[in-house]
Amino acid sequence: MLATQPSDVYYEIFVRSFYDSDGDGIGDFKGLIEKLDYLNDGNPDTDNDLGVEGIWLMPINPSPSYHGYDVTDYRAIHPDYGTMEDFKEFLDEAHKRDIKVIMDLVVNHTSKEHPWFLEAAADKNSPYRDWYIWAEDQNRKTGGSSAAGSGSPWHTARGDHYMGIFWEGMPDLNFDNPEVRQEMKETGRFWLELGLDGFRLDAAKHIYEDLITDKGQETTDKNVAWWQEFRSSMLEVNPDAYLVGEVWDPSPALVANYLDSALDSGFNFGLAETILSAAKQEKDNNIAFTLERTYKLFEEKSKGQFVDATFLTNHDMNRVMTQLEGNADHAKMAAGLMLTLPGNPFIYYGEEIGMTGAKPDESIREPMQWHAGGAGIGQTTWEPVQFNTGKPGTSVEEQLQNSDSLLSHYRKLIALRNVSSALKDGAVKEFASGHDGVIAYLRQNDKESVLVLHNLTGKEQTLLLEADEEQAFTKIAGTTREGAQLSANQLVIPGYTTTVLQ
Repeated sequence: MLATQPSDVYYEIFVRSFYDSDGDGIGDFKGLIEKLDYLNDGNPDTDNDLGVEGIWLMPINPSPSYHGYDVTDYRAIHPDYGTMEDFKEFLDEAHKRDIKVIMDLVVNHTSKEHPWFLEAAADKNSPYRDWYIWAEDQNRKTGGSSAAGSGSPWHTARGDHYMGIFWEGMPDLNFDNPEVRQEMKETGRFWLELGLDGFRLDAAKHIYEDLITDKGQETTDKNVAWWQEFRSSMLEVNPDAYLVGEVWDPSPALVANYLDSALDSGFNFGLAETILSAAKQEKDNNIAFTLERTYKLFEEKSKGQFVDATFLTNHDMNRVMTQLEGNADHAKMAAGLMLTLPGNPFIYYGEEIGMTGAKPDESIREPMQWHAGGAGIGQTTWEPVQFNTGKPGTSVEEQLQNSDSLLSHYRKLIALRNVSSALKDGAVKEFASGHDGVIAYLRQNDKESVLVLHNLTGKEQTLLLEADEEQAFTKIAGTTREGAQLSANQLVIPGYTTTVLQ
């Protein structure tokens, strides 16, 4: 049997958009504290919270940009979000509820307004000059295309050219400089010592992969070596620190490199696409078959220590409900797949209520919709909404009152996951459902074995479950819609339903 993957359900939060405690229209840590009970009230016996066990905070450091991915101070809190004391209080309150907290750490580049870069650009003799990559200093040609897909990676400052593969406002740091490496390790340790539980590592494969021509094993090996060095330093502070990396690549073979004593997890971009495709097409696309093979590779590379990081979309992608053209049944099936597969599932804030949004980026990071009509106490207003305009049924307030809502569906699935050891940390094994519109797979550990079935279609399906005596399933452990019936080896499963058998 494959190695198990102990997992937690994470929730990705853009603090600016979440909940506003002081009426300035911008989300903040005091607001986040007010809404922790929505995420998890800390009492496993209640069923009126979402049940998440982890939070990923998008950047919380000072930055000139609304999104925060260009940092000007790595060891401070963005003043829009509150103070360091507010952050510490939030961390304490989350931990009281057994919620882990990780934050975005953006070490590939700084802001061009960071004091280091301002000094480096102004003075060629500055000690910070070599903290960045200057074509003139390193005898590099100012050509080539950015590996991040944003055109030329070179930008000018006072007549010289610096590397910034994402944007001119984000100059890349020079990780060949040991002082840069040390600074970033010390920054990581600083936050772990405050009580943070780990990091989501932005642009993890771009530490050295600057140009399209850099792509290759040699560059990957350099990236991995840095993250191994970083990890080793973090574990000295917290042996359980969780590191999940943005290695945006469809190739499991490439992601596997980063699981070798470097990252615990790499976000599974390929799986996200596969899940949404299955839900939209209402068709089995052999998810478990593919994952079994992927996990064998990950297990080998990580010596059994990896945990997959599954998700549907994030802050860089068009929202789930928009990709699924507003079809709530398809959104429920996508959630059912993600939340019954191995690994740490990451829910993007508002995904659980079907928020919509398509690029540009501001429109996929719109204010969380708490109230019917889109206005009320705590509602953030920093960005005028283009997509989430208060249509009936699209808020937390309304969906809490509806047992058939998408929010209720997420709650059911997470509650089921949290009480099933096989769903929480079991391996996955393919299982033939015998029907094109039904995805099935086994989840197994040494304590239990469950069979998960997803009827992706709108029609009730009757399935004959071929299983040996050791794999006989005798009861329904959970189902997202009433009407599922199990009799001997025959299962009747309603349309658009996820059912788990024990």
